Amino acid sequence: MARQVPIGVLISGSGTNLQAIIDAIEAKNLDAKIAVVLSNKADAYGLVRAQNHGIDTQFIDHKKFSSREAFDRAVVDTLRARGVELVVLAGFMRLLSPLFVKAYSNRIMNIHPALLPAFPGLHVQQRALDHGVRFSGCTVHFVNEECDEGPIIIQAVVPVFADDTEASLSARILKQEHRIFPRAIQLYAEDRLRVAGRRVIVSGAPQDGQLTLVQPPLHE
Repeated sequence: MARQVPIGVLISGSGTNLQAIIDAIEAKNLDAKIAVVLSNKADAYGLVRAQNHGIDTQFIDHKKFSSREAFDRAVVDTLRARGVELVVLAGFMRLLSPLFVKAYSNRIMNIHPALLPAFPGLHVQQRALDHGVRFSGCTVHFVNEECDEGPIIIQAVVPVFADDTEASLSARILKQEHRIFPRAIQLYAEDRLRVAGRRVIVSGAPQDGQLTLVQPPLHE
């Protein structure tokens, strides 16, 4: 039985994944309540998106803190004060310190626009194109103390075409981000996720051994 999980969404930019989460909640496809949307950028448009839906927002300027840990401590204190259980990184452009990760161990989700463990870090769509991959996609994972190294929850795969640019591939991937991020949060709300070492076990997930993707297709 799913419950309404109190989440805190951290952003630094436009907040399209935040909007997807808001839309899923309002459509009653996601059993969560956004307790706060927090940004380290005062002009992040995601703050406006949240305010348009009556969601509480908070700006904390990382430049006013003497260290990454001091900033993270302020963020954690804010999240705890709002009763946040699950932290959702939706375009939050800062690495979390061990202090933050330990405070919310296995309760921080991040979305990354590549099929981890391939292409961690930045500029990943262009790197995928430069490498000549036939598929790319996106990954929701739990956050650990290493960048883009945490246990994988859910992934979506998209084809890469010969005429793709960084912009066209990014747009195709972004559509899938908007699908799988709310789904990952819902799986958490349904208490279906269990971390076992590097793996996330999803209880009740169907298995189709015949499911394959081939690019270019075998039959054109």
